Amino acid sequence: MKKTRRRDGDVPGPSSPWDEIAPGLWMGGHYWAGSAGELWPAVVEDEFDLVISLFTRTGHGPGPRAEHIVADIPDAELTAGQLHTVQRLAHTAGLALDSGLTTLVRCHSGYNRSGLVVAQCLVDRGLTPAEAIARVRRGRSSWALHNEAFTSYLTAGLDIAALLVGLDP
Repeated sequence: MKKTRRRDGDVPGPSSPWDEIAPGLWMGGHYWAGSAGELWPAVVEDEFDLVISLFTRTGHGPGPRAEHIVADIPDAELTAGQLHTVQRLAHTAGLALDSGLTTLVRCHSGYNRSGLVVAQCLVDRGLTPAEAIARVRRGRSSWALHNEAFTSYLTAGLDIAALLVGLDP
């Protein structure tokens, strides 16, 4: 299996498996930290209609009722193709919300990769990048979107970011 998560030893685990960022739009991870800091699995059953996973682990769901979309996005600098995938996933989440579907976007801890997709979904729905980043952090954790490359992509706009990273040899 290809490594998609960077190590952040000083970043605490999230205090909940998932959090609602906007009505019907949830953000979370595959693990969350208990009160003593121990990691617990966040297993999705049938709480959501759509689950978008940017990181997967066997046994973490979702249940058979949920539609499940899996995309391999690393918690690192992204390629133009990966940025386009983020745009597509954010658009898919927005369409699901427009249809009244509850949507969970998740990665390992529910901080960076899921934050990028959720924030882009919020931008697509009219928030500025700064407002979207603030809403994600307020709703999930102050540690959400601590990957500076991801906040830079949002600030520049994913279309422009994709063009710029596409220039690298």
